[in-house]
Amino acid sequence: MKNWSTSDQLKVSLAGGDVRHVADGTRPVEILAEGTVSSDGFCVALVDRMPVPLTRPLHRDVRLEFVGIEHIEGLRAYRRSLCLVLIRALADLFPEETLRVEHALQSGYYCHISRPLSKDEISSVRSRVWEIIHSDLPIVLREMHVDEALVAFGRSGDSDKIRLLRYLATSTVELVELDGHLDYFYGPLLPSTGALSTFELTNHPPGFLLRFPQPSDSSTVAPLVQQPRLLQMLRDQERWGALLGIETVGQLNEVIASGDLHELIHIAEALQEKRVARVADHVVSLRPQPRVVLIAGPSSSGKTTFAKRVSTHLRLNGCPVKSLELDNYFVDRKDNPRDENGEYDFESPDALDLTLLDQHLSALLRGETVELPHYSFREGRKEFRGDTMELGPDFVLVLEGIHALNPRLSPSIPKELKFEIYISALTQLNIDHHNRVPTTNVRLIRRIVRDHRYRGYTASETLKRWGSVRRGEERHIFPFQESAQVMFNSALLYELAVLKTFAEPLLRQITPDDENYPEARRMLRFLSFFLPITRDLVPLTSLLREFVGGGSIQY
Repeated sequence: MKNWSTSDQLKVSLAGGDVRHVADGTRPVEILAEGTVSSDGFCVALVDRMPVPLTRPLHRDVRLEFVGIEHIEGLRAYRRSLCLVLIRALADLFPEETLRVEHALQSGYYCHISRPLSKDEISSVRSRVWEIIHSDLPIVLREMHVDEALVAFGRSGDSDKIRLLRYLATSTVELVELDGHLDYFYGPLLPSTGALSTFELTNHPPGFLLRFPQPSDSSTVAPLVQQPRLLQMLRDQERWGALLGIETVGQLNEVIASGDLHELIHIAEALQEKRVARVADHVVSLRPQPRVVLIAGPSSSGKTTFAKRVSTHLRLNGCPVKSLELDNYFVDRKDNPRDENGEYDFESPDALDLTLLDQHLSALLRGETVELPHYSFREGRKEFRGDTMELGPDFVLVLEGIHALNPRLSPSIPKELKFEIYISALTQLNIDHHNRVPTTNVRLIRRIVRDHRYRGYTASETLKRWGSVRRGEERHIFPFQESAQVMFNSALLYELAVLKTFAEPLLRQITPDDENYPEARRMLRFLSFFLPITRDLVPLTSLLREFVGGGSIQY
């Protein structure tokens, strides 16, 4: 360690309590190079808990931690860096093509160019990616004035990046350069290509999958999981975005800036309503079966509004409908299961009185009358107030809830009597063709807005619960999505621009000493890409009103 004068030194407090004194401008990667910290497998630095590239200079006293792919920020950096290498490889082999990184599937990112690649071409791309990795090429940071970046992307003909950067409310932007290719990524990357030790390209016509290592084992690629229905739904959404000429945030911002929003909003809402009607038409076409419509999906996917709208369209088809509130079947609080941290696990199916629910469903389908429970969230227990329900022979029962597709909820009901629908919010927008919008971002922002408006939660409280919610989804909801007869995407093309106006003030209330501050800053940066749309432009019957309020549908 060089002996710098005190006035030139920065204090770097490392994880574990060790302290280093370094020169102003020292980069985290240089601290790793000293050998005082093991450098194996690190992807990014957490500077005061905020993720930054290992090559970004330090200019103040900081707390510093190094993380690899076992940490979500390290995994994100690994994925971005691998995407950049793939972009460079495709540019070398197919310079006339543009890579589009579209959707996250369980196995990796679904990507495509303008045409399908043959198996031999996929093999050539894979070989070229490995060549770039083995060359250990530096990924160089380039901080530029936005105007300078616009000129640079104009020279390369990258109109996609120009649309995005034109509306950024900042004077400078941090770009990355790999072997002469200039690009922009939403978040830090690795310092060089040599650290990308594990990946796979798998043919998935008309595109292919870019597959990543497992967080628990960086030497093995995550297993290949077939999700044909989910991918088809995502590709249908992508097709509609292409027809409307809005596939990226930059293209949406152009429409917002033009002031000509009404047609876009009306088309987006009409398209969603048409798809709801088609679902109801499908159910009716199968009559006299099914008798029970089960609607499941993860948190903030719009299940409640969707269930009401499907019920309306069923009635329009002459099919009488009754609804059962799954939330009223929670077990008493004292019987609620707990998670590995000892907290109540409300995401588990065992948080529901499965025996009572199955008994009631069976009795209703037999034409019997049942006394419905009412769950008091304040008291943490079920109450019976004399409310009853019975189903006529022609009635359909609509049941919505996060676990509705789990067979444990209705084991006594024959499968042919069920119609199962999986709903989620999977935006078809990308930030640009190389930066996808994580689907969880949409649902998280919806939940932050809804929790504050209807439940009095702060954004920090919602973020604190989100990890538990996501674990519950992975365990109890996502495994059943491909079993549904219908998958429905509730995302609206324009909704993030509306949600931005509600979520930003809530996220800005989270202070640096809050454990959720890094995630709040990540979400604020994400929302900064969108120009705002005011709530008064949202139709009163829109599914979005479930979250922003002021709608005409009663909940």
